[in-house]
Amino acid sequence: MIKRQLIFFCILLLMISCGFGGPDKPKNLISKSDMVKILIDAKLIGSATITNKNAMEARGLKIESYVFEKYGIDSLQFAQSNNYYAYHLSEYEEIYTMVTDSLEKLKKDLKALEAKEEKELKKQKEDSINALKENDTLKSDTLKVDKKKELIKIKELKKKKLDENEAVLITPVSDKERQLHK
Repeated sequence: MIKRQLIFFCILLLMISCGFGGPDKPKNLISKSDMVKILIDAKLIGSATITNKNAMEARGLKIESYVFEKYGIDSLQFAQSNNYYAYHLSEYEEIYTMVTDSLEKLKKDLKALEAKEEKELKKQKEDSINALKENDTLKSDTLKVDKKKELIKIKELKKKKLDENEAVLITPVSDKERQLHK
């Protein structure tokens, strides 16, 4: 008998705790599209607060109430709407699917933007290096010195050839001179 009463009491307690029809639809229920936006912003703020909490607060952003102020809702309205959607799983799943998809798209867009900025930065560095190479006075001075040295060597070689040619041409030996040298 006690077992029957205990089982009956547990079933009654279970029915009372679960409710009969779930939570009533709140009068100020937040629409699905707004819930998606709110949850996306809340997720972004939540992840940003880990690394940038002090910077956000320094700019006057109230992290705890930012999302509520942005959408003109209060925490009670959000809690009631969230509770309602959580009870209706198909709607809640739909909302979270949209949130997940939106965050994934945002992640892809940010990675693409990051890659584009990285490519532009790399191009700017290469352009700067090329501009420095073109305007390198030391290099151009070195080239000028090298060209001057080369011209001097060419002149010396020409002069040497001329001297050698003149030496060969100017060796007239007469019989009288040969005899004097002997």
